[in-house]
Amino acid sequence: MVNDRVVSKIGVVGAGQMGQGIAQVAAQAGLDVVMVDAALDFAQAGVGKIKKTLDRLVEKGKLDGGARDQTIARLRPGGRHQDLADCHVVIEAAPEKEELKLSIFKSLGEVCNDEAILASNTSSISITKIAAASGRPDRVIGMHFMNPVPLMKLVEIVRGLPTSDATYQTTVDLAKRFGKTTIGARDIPGFIVNRMLIPLLNEACYGLYEGLGTAADIDTGVRLGLNHPMGPLELADLIGLDTCLAIAEVLHRELGDDKYRPCPLLRQYVAAGWLGKKVGRGFYEYDPQGQKKAIA
Repeated sequence: MVNDRVVSKIGVVGAGQMGQGIAQVAAQAGLDVVMVDAALDFAQAGVGKIKKTLDRLVEKGKLDGGARDQTIARLRPGGRHQDLADCHVVIEAAPEKEELKLSIFKSLGEVCNDEAILASNTSSISITKIAAASGRPDRVIGMHFMNPVPLMKLVEIVRGLPTSDATYQTTVDLAKRFGKTTIGARDIPGFIVNRMLIPLLNEACYGLYEGLGTAADIDTGVRLGLNHPMGPLELADLIGLDTCLAIAEVLHRELGDDKYRPCPLLRQYVAAGWLGKKVGRGFYEYDPQGQKKAIA
């Protein structure tokens, strides 16, 4: 079994926002990182975005140029799961779609080293179910990072029913190497953070849907009235409205409680392609620099 003392090479599946963040913190922690996506071009673009992020940190004086160069040197893009064959730990950060994740873990179970640990960044889907698809259920675990990964300190560690103690301890130790604080969560839909967060975001959608106030009114009320650093609708835009909807649907389906029923307005926005900050339009509009403005 791989243990933290021998973990030196990490694989990341998914070159989107979360995958980029995970790859960045792993490389900054001194590990070699292979980031793969459905096509090599996507992975190369993801590595390119990490480089731009690191360049901005250097420009702002928050990162040394030498440290940037060393981090970039540890990153390698890939276009096939086979490129992860010699990784000690592989972290999946694909979209929150159950069938896609099951397919990925089946493939990883076939191509990765027998001793490798396979972790999922899922924010709601059953780790036990994902583990069964891998063919190595004792070496599968949930490793739920918060967004944006380089800034947020928390990682939820979620054990499936078959997850071994060794897998759990290695994963906790690895998260600490990334500079993160870990909490343990049971393998119940939504785990800890999203079990509480998604109903808040969904209720804010209902507030907008029912005309309780504008998006800015609702967000300002939560920021100043509840002392949250960000309003719920702005946060939903940051997460991605498609991701919020997917998690809400899992909670509603798996827990069977109508309090998790996704707001019709959230469904409409996703159907319209208004997915939030990543596409420039959600509950707010965003310019190319990511600055938001209220929608009249």
